[in-house]
Amino acid sequence: MKKYLLEIFDELSYKLTYLKETDLIFTVPAQSNHGDYSTNAAMMLARALKRKPIEIANEIVSHLQYDKSKIEKIEIAGPGFINFYFSKNFVTKIVAEIHSQGKNFGKSSKFAGKRANVEFVSANPTGPLTVGHGRNAVVGDTIANMLEWIGYNVDREYYFNNAGRQMRVLGDSVRLRYLEILGENIEFPQDYYQGEYIKDIARKIFEESGDKYKNEPEDGIFKQRAEKEIFDDIKKTMKNIGIEMNIFYNEHSLYEDGKINKLLELYKTKNLSYEKEGAVWLKLTELGNEQDKVIVKSSGEPTYRLPDIAYHITKFERGYDLIVDLFGSDHNATYPDVLAGIRVLGYDTEKIKVLIHQFVTIMSGGEVVKMSTRKANYVTLDELIDETGSDVVRYFFNMRSISSHLNFDLDVAKKQSDENPVFYLQYAHARICSIIRMAEEQNLKSSLENLKLLQKDEEQNLLKKLYEFPDEILYSTELFEPHRIANYLESLAALFHKFYTECRIIGSEKKLAEARLALIEAVKIVLRNGLSILGVSAPERM
Repeated sequence: MKKYLLEIFDELSYKLTYLKETDLIFTVPAQSNHGDYSTNAAMMLARALKRKPIEIANEIVSHLQYDKSKIEKIEIAGPGFINFYFSKNFVTKIVAEIHSQGKNFGKSSKFAGKRANVEFVSANPTGPLTVGHGRNAVVGDTIANMLEWIGYNVDREYYFNNAGRQMRVLGDSVRLRYLEILGENIEFPQDYYQGEYIKDIARKIFEESGDKYKNEPEDGIFKQRAEKEIFDDIKKTMKNIGIEMNIFYNEHSLYEDGKINKLLELYKTKNLSYEKEGAVWLKLTELGNEQDKVIVKSSGEPTYRLPDIAYHITKFERGYDLIVDLFGSDHNATYPDVLAGIRVLGYDTEKIKVLIHQFVTIMSGGEVVKMSTRKANYVTLDELIDETGSDVVRYFFNMRSISSHLNFDLDVAKKQSDENPVFYLQYAHARICSIIRMAEEQNLKSSLENLKLLQKDEEQNLLKKLYEFPDEILYSTELFEPHRIANYLESLAALFHKFYTECRIIGSEKKLAEARLALIEAVKIVLRNGLSILGVSAPERM
């Protein structure tokens, strides 16, 4: 329906050229008696044209050429809203389109030929993925899915650092636990890695090699083995939740390849940096930021800003049209420095989209849950998956805006009832599959020949919701808001359940039953497609 409106307004813009000067927005009114779609174009144009919105609305409607078999009526309401009412017979045509496109319904070629890089998770290999990493991982993978649906060729990238103090402490944590196993009396530092996983790695080394490494330093076998074991664990966890990375980018390679030194020299040559008190500072005040920032400490160690700037430059060099970074809220105050450091070198930072997600709290019985006693003072993503299942974890992480704190309610997550939104959606899909199976047992098959019989309000409301799916995917993706897709699917499922209550399929007149079967098959396709974007399965039986 919206596509048709865009077509007729595009034709009209040749007569009323002022329509080309505004972005036409068509929305679904909150109240059905206000039409199927509405636009506030007249009010948006009023100031520029120095005319009353109602006059502009009347002029638009009087010049609009449209097919009356598609649009039943057009009304001007309030100060100048233009409301469109589509004919019921035209509304039913969406079913044939969905059947024809199947798993591709909802996809767009708007950004075909464009390349996107989505960097997410990016946890250093110092421990298992936590629930906090989990929200980052799921949302990042879902955004990558969404971008693929609107035409992008997407690389999923994991950025990590296996050098520096963090990793030396990790290696020494394993070394000390290894010496404990050998019977030495060890005072284990409080700021070292505490989890049982450290003891597990040390135990494996002992079981394989005995006391062979009792005199080895922390940055040898202990660091190497810890990194390998932890990274294997991280990759296994991501696989458990349906995530596969295309690229693992090691921060250390920026030093090995000379990119850090090259960047420092570039800033110096362009007079964008200076030395003070033994440290190197970036002139961020000249770039519009509040204060200059250190990029190399007096100790000679770079701050996070320098490698992050160098890393992002590699993304531009690799030819990406869109660069998406997903960070936790602890990065909120830091990423503007990195963007400024990139922008001053002439790179188009408009290509970079930084997304910040808030934290997750696991709840049960209204209380905060500490699930892990084995791996230290946090809840691991594996534990959450084991407790509720991958589908639930993915959906719950996606169903709320990333800008809001998420309370993950275990009690709701485990329920097999309508209270659990995952169950509610999957049950709608499974119920449709069940109806189709029962119909086949009675030699009843769907047909697209009599869709005009779908005239009841429950049928029409369901059809109109199906029309919204492609626009919802495109809009949600351009806003980087996966929760909008979840909200759409829940609304669609609610309309289906209402339809199912009011409109019999098996037992109704044959032609009507065939048309209704075609309708619910279309709903099934859209539910499956939407759930696939979120990374959630669509079971045929429950």
